[in-house]
Amino acid sequence: ALESTSVPVPHAHQLVEDTSVIGAPFYLMSEMPGAALRERKQCPWLNSEKATVLSRKLVDVLADLHSVAPDAVGLGDFGRPEGFLARQVKRWGKQLDASRSRDLPGIDELRAKLADTVPDSKRVAIIHGDYRLDNALVTDSPLRISAVLDWEMATLGDPLADLGLLYVYWQGLGVDNDPITGSVPSMPGFLSADELVARYTARTGTDTSGLGWYIAFGYFKLAVIVEGIHFRFASGKTVGAGFEKLGAFTVPLVRQGLAAAHKEL
Repeated sequence: ALESTSVPVPHAHQLVEDTSVIGAPFYLMSEMPGAALRERKQCPWLNSEKATVLSRKLVDVLADLHSVAPDAVGLGDFGRPEGFLARQVKRWGKQLDASRSRDLPGIDELRAKLADTVPDSKRVAIIHGDYRLDNALVTDSPLRISAVLDWEMATLGDPLADLGLLYVYWQGLGVDNDPITGSVPSMPGFLSADELVARYTARTGTDTSGLGWYIAFGYFKLAVIVEGIHFRFASGKTVGAGFEKLGAFTVPLVRQGLAAAHKEL
């Protein structure tokens, strides 16, 4: 649906819904050039000037996505935008309940505040649902975003949900080896999270004055995801290097969420 738009996506060659082929439905897409930038060691070529340009391109692609008219590309029935934000708070609250195994100071306060202050959505757009730097492929020469990937959470909804979550991924926790940002956006030259918002506002004309709620929700969502990983790891259902450390970040994410919920942007 997006291939004919300015949003960079791989060409989708074939959807195969016959589960007898490999045991599950699957699709084939074109291999695209570039790398998903998650760690600083991937970016020796990324000087300050290029980091600034890349920051702008990342925002511009998001603005382009949100400017696509769903009906014009056959996605008019892609989701249920009415009540989208309230359903999101409820959904992630249920996810929290399903993985609650310890005291998490502030998380119920954040959940209640979000539920009590759900804003009225002013726009409906195609939203990615998990838009961040490492869900895009970046090429060096020329410097561009060759493709946006991982559309599994895409739907029709409030575009500020994408912007708020991008803000969270960009800002992270402000610590070394930040597991949220991967520390790449803190490299010299990258725009600040507030500068990303300013560019998005200028590009789209969207009123972002109430973005604090969406940022708070982004932190809540990530806190629930991290806590779910911690719960599964503690239960012996998730194995692998690094998972044992993630549980320490749940409460700091909640604190960031509460701070955002009380901040006017």
